[in-house]
Amino acid sequence: MDKITVTSPLLPPLDELTPYLEDIWQRKWLTNSGHYHQQLEDELCKYLDVPYISLFSNGTLALITALQSLELTGEVITTPYTFVATAHAIKWNNLTPIFVDIDPTTFNIDPAKIEAAITEKTSAILPVHVYGTPCNDAAIDAIAKKHGLKVIYDAAHAFGVKECGQSVLNYGDLSILSFHATKAYSTIEGGAVVCKTLEQKQRLDQLKNFGFESETQISVCGMNAKLNELQAAFGLVALNKIDESIAKRKSIANYYDKAFSTTAGIKTLDNHSSLELNYSYYPILIDQAEFGLSRDELLEKLQANNILARRYFYPLVTQFELYKDYVSSTPNAKSISEQVLCIPIHNALTEKEQMKVIEVICG
Repeated sequence: MDKITVTSPLLPPLDELTPYLEDIWQRKWLTNSGHYHQQLEDELCKYLDVPYISLFSNGTLALITALQSLELTGEVITTPYTFVATAHAIKWNNLTPIFVDIDPTTFNIDPAKIEAAITEKTSAILPVHVYGTPCNDAAIDAIAKKHGLKVIYDAAHAFGVKECGQSVLNYGDLSILSFHATKAYSTIEGGAVVCKTLEQKQRLDQLKNFGFESETQISVCGMNAKLNELQAAFGLVALNKIDESIAKRKSIANYYDKAFSTTAGIKTLDNHSSLELNYSYYPILIDQAEFGLSRDELLEKLQANNILARRYFYPLVTQFELYKDYVSSTPNAKSISEQVLCIPIHNALTEKEQMKVIEVICG
């Protein structure tokens, strides 16, 4: 049997993409805010129910630019339980990341730990909607207002996610999306910043285009982080398939939930009924004493059966050499990172493959 991958890109039918490519060839406009770039921004605003969106060539550059746009100084409080790009974006802006612990039930940053870490140097909070599960925005917003801080959400996992019917992408001052091929929605590579005002969008658009205000005027050091027309076209076609894809992912998650509900030593995320998720990932926690195998032993067992899983997130950001000087006490994050395993979930996963995953884990 072929390998069962932990994820698989959402690939729209070629015959639906081809007319877009033919039109791009006809227009001879490949990048620099072309027709499909503008159309995708408009369509995403409608689909995601957000006021403004600025497309980027990837999520990391989107996050770097979002932080730059706010002209932050000093320290930014964030989580060590995230992909390293979150912390990299802080350092790229010559800011100091301050890592605090997570809530062991949601795996998201713990608001109580945020407040305890605030100093006179703190300028912002950078929470992450881990696996698309929304952070406690009400608590984070209250802390930010109390201390006069900016809030920038790393929403790389949260495309289309809603809480009580409202898009979580409207939380905070800015939200950042990733459209990497591994995400539920993809432009192959890509990303975006969601913002609330036209002024914010114009500043982001300026920063991602070398800092140009006009053909003869530059007043800020920008970069080249624009999404090209081919990727924008891919994104438009993929957007037509995203609801169907998320529905398939949800059915797989429900199948797993039922299977693991009676499996000793396996814990899954308990998501509230008020949430509309995209099911980008399916993490399980392995309790070695109850399950009989360690997380890494289960990973090896899956690999031996041609099933790919991922220790996501492991190690913690603070365990990388680059961040060794930023280590703080985060026992919950450490414990979760040593137990977590993300197992296969994507719209191409067959029922037979789902059954095999469960059989190998539970057998």
